[in-house]
Amino acid sequence: MNVNESLKHGAKAGLQTSWTLGKVIFPVTLFVSLLQHTPLLDLLIDLITPIMGVFGLRGDAAIPLVLGNLLNLYAAIGAILTLELTVKEVFILAVMLSFSHNLIIESTVASKVGIKMWMILLVRIGLACVSAIIINIVWQGGEKQAQYGLIPQSDVKPSNWFEIIMDGLEKASFGILQLVVIVVPLMIVIQFMKDLGWLQSFSRWLSPFTRAIGMRENTSMTLVAGLTIGLAYGAGVMIQAVKEDGVSNRDLTLAFIFLVSCHAVVEDTLIFVPLGIPVLPLLIIRLVTAIVLTMIVGLIWKQERHPARKGAAYEN
Repeated sequence: MNVNESLKHGAKAGLQTSWTLGKVIFPVTLFVSLLQHTPLLDLLIDLITPIMGVFGLRGDAAIPLVLGNLLNLYAAIGAILTLELTVKEVFILAVMLSFSHNLIIESTVASKVGIKMWMILLVRIGLACVSAIIINIVWQGGEKQAQYGLIPQSDVKPSNWFEIIMDGLEKASFGILQLVVIVVPLMIVIQFMKDLGWLQSFSRWLSPFTRAIGMRENTSMTLVAGLTIGLAYGAGVMIQAVKEDGVSNRDLTLAFIFLVSCHAVVEDTLIFVPLGIPVLPLLIIRLVTAIVLTMIVGLIWKQERHPARKGAAYEN
């Protein structure tokens, strides 16, 4: 194995992927950052407030739901901290937000891999709504007021449009920097794993699980990346997998169905710990839902017989 060649190829692939995703993440992050300072956010909250009772939530729970779906989990948790909610309500919100959060950025980035945007939104929002309704019906209890821990919050808010725009540019730029810091080293590591033959061994080791949920073994790195570093950053690995590893359209779709149900399992689970809710059931719900849903779709959608499409992720 030529170390320099592996390093060069991995870094090149990482930068190319960062550029592909960065063209989406930067403008979307800037747009959403500006959006939260407009009346549109309050309008969205007012629109969904009347249906909160269906999910077992009070009207003002619409605030963290809207913030979490338009922005991220941190914004949602910041809003939850300002509300007096029961343990059951916080748990329902946590489950809903685990399935459906950061919709604009994660769904747009995911669509760059070749997955239809409508399908991503349908699965994520559908899982959030159905899970909330089921939990509300099944769980008879949890009426005590939730006791929140300490989560750092920033009280500094922009006071004029110049500061708002600069804040948006700062967030968008940081998002790109974070993307490069994560994706480039990850691609280098993956390239070394390929050149050393470790990736093939790893895929074979995970093959019983991938086959059990209806996918071929070459989707293993896609699943691991999404489970560990999240849907948006994991999309970098997925793009590379489509380009080089021959992941089929069917397997790519199944992998995304699994990952929109359950991704970034460590961060997106532990982030709810300070809210005083049981996080192990939250993790189990996400994993079981992802496995069952993927298996059902895999059984309905039989294996493709034609070769995988390659390079689809780079179609512009």
